[in-house]
Amino acid sequence: MIIGKVIGSIVSTRKCENLIGNKFMIIEPLKEMAGNCEHFVAIDNIGAGIGETVLVATGSAARVGMEGAPVDAAIVGIVDE
Repeated sequence: MIIGKVIGSIVSTRKCENLIGNKFMIIEPLKEMAGNCEHFVAIDNIGAGIGETVLVATGSAARVGMEGAPVDAAIVGIVDE
């Protein structure tokens, strides 16, 4: 799981049928969690907004409840404090 900040959103008018109706957000991981990655895109089914700190599941954990969808990162929580 990665902790990061939502810094923007992605608009995609053409996408895989399994992803229709989902929102995509640009995530900036916290520096100590970034590894080689500056930013990445995560699917957002919980309604996170730009500027919020979020928890992101990656890999197969990101596809729970979205079987058959090409998802590698999903926002699973909004950090309160």
